[in-house]
Amino acid sequence: MLLNASGCLDALAAPEVARLLDVFVTKTVTPLPREGNHPVRIAETDAGMLNTIGLANPGIDEFVRGTLPRLLEVGVPVWVSVGGFCARDYAESCARLDGEDVEAFELNVSCPNVASPAEATEEIVAAARMATAKPLFTKLSPQLPDVAGVARAAARAGTDGLSLVNTLRGLALDGRTLAPLLSTASGGLSGPALRPVALAAVHACYAATGLPIVGMGGIESGAHALDLIAAGASACALGTILFRDPHAPTRVRAELAEAAARLGFAQPFDARGVAHREPGAMLPSLAKVPAKVD
Repeated sequence: MLLNASGCLDALAAPEVARLLDVFVTKTVTPLPREGNHPVRIAETDAGMLNTIGLANPGIDEFVRGTLPRLLEVGVPVWVSVGGFCARDYAESCARLDGEDVEAFELNVSCPNVASPAEATEEIVAAARMATAKPLFTKLSPQLPDVAGVARAAARAGTDGLSLVNTLRGLALDGRTLAPLLSTASGGLSGPALRPVALAAVHACYAATGLPIVGMGGIESGAHALDLIAAGASACALGTILFRDPHAPTRVRAELAEAAARLGFAQPFDARGVAHREPGAMLPSLAKVPAKVD
């Protein structure tokens, strides 16, 4: 299953691209409208992209009234990314959307400083779980000191799956002035530099929870997607690549099938979790190779 990473595709501006996906994930919606941060809000780096959008969105009421009906007309199942600044914010938005024709919620978790990440995440997920019976996927930061521990906390609170990973904090300077390029100085780093970090988080959280995982972070090819699946992902999301190659879903889907078949898997997701196999266990393609006789 292929999705977009939240905020990396506008389905209303590019419905033909959204229709290449199995699921469309919205930008993060908060209870009240937010204008977001001042420009400059996006900057390129050698290894990806920095952004400091600041959760700009019209608020839950306008989203339900004006945006969601138009998104549903695109014809792709919709997941709504929900954000906030306390557990109540997440619960209110999930409750407001519970009767709408959305498939699932992605909880864009940003843990308050007053509690440990595990405690805050558990509180947010539990509040959202009480507000809706729809599937919940909890999106975690790779900067957590113990991402697997926070994933276990989300599982205890009732999340149905995980989205791994969100961005890393980064900074880029203007080569002429040596001033930060972004209005907020630092921002969220996405793109190729995030791949090894995403792999590590997916690997750790799959081992810790066994939950369904949407793997994301620097996917540019089918081989990159297969790596995340082997680490434990049961779906993959494309992010920064969509800015450079809007039709990447078609290419990545084909490359993924080819890469999996080359290793002997009938379907790409048959490879889920093989990076956790016992020492000495062989991939299907290697199992077909006759043993060497001395």
